[in-house]
Amino acid sequence: MGNALFIVWRESAEAMLVVGILYAWLRKRPDAAVGMRYLWGGVAVGAALAIGLALVMLGIASSLSGNELDYFELGMMLVASALIVQMVFWMRRHGRTFKRHLEDSMAENARRANWWGLLIVVALAVGRETAEAVVFLYGLGAEKGGIAHLPIVLVLGIAAAFATFWLLQQGTRFLSWRVFFRVSEILLLLLAGALLVSGVERLIALGVVPDIGDPLWNTTWLLDDSSRLGGLVASFTGYRARPALLPIAALAVYWVSVTFFLNRPQRDATVTAVTAPSVRHVPHS
Repeated sequence: MGNALFIVWRESAEAMLVVGILYAWLRKRPDAAVGMRYLWGGVAVGAALAIGLALVMLGIASSLSGNELDYFELGMMLVASALIVQMVFWMRRHGRTFKRHLEDSMAENARRANWWGLLIVVALAVGRETAEAVVFLYGLGAEKGGIAHLPIVLVLGIAAAFATFWLLQQGTRFLSWRVFFRVSEILLLLLAGALLVSGVERLIALGVVPDIGDPLWNTTWLLDDSSRLGGLVASFTGYRARPALLPIAALAVYWVSVTFFLNRPQRDATVTAVTAPSVRHVPHS
């Protein structure tokens, strides 16, 4: 439940950032009343796109059985892991110019009085965040055999995102958008690694890859991954008290690759500009 709650919280807060940037930009315009209708229309369309994606995925899953369902769930776990990593890299590369590009796109549509174009921009921006959350949650559900108490997770995650957004808008030294993205980035990468480990274990269980060797070690005495605390650590990090060789090797390659590519010099390798001081006065409704 903890990792699902984190995903809902993080993606909801990021979607609120997108809406907050656009809301603050629209408030300064003389035609704000017209723009607001399309802004909230875009939010509704973006959410509807995510709901549609969820229904399609559930429909596909319900039509499958046996090994077909196992392979579909395995694919979604690996897709979710790859998508999480892609999202972190995207934010690292484009975070500094994200706000400007979003406002520039809005300004161009407003200049042409193309309010439907504005709605599409908002729908795609919000839909991207919510669709990612759908894929992540399905991947987590496939890993755990279903996410229990999903409605509670959604309510708590969105409520926590609202509270986080409000606190971030206060601009405190201890909690800023920069801190939010850095901390959540680390947690996302840990979660992607955990999904990768579960995916490799599923591949072994399905006989796609061989089960190489006995457990490399046994740290059950220190932290049992079947306990409540150990299960939470395992779901976020890929920790196993009695790990097999192949999943640990995959996790090691994952972290070496992620560390290498994240630390390569890049002109846009920062998310500092997403701190969005101009969004400070966005209403918290």
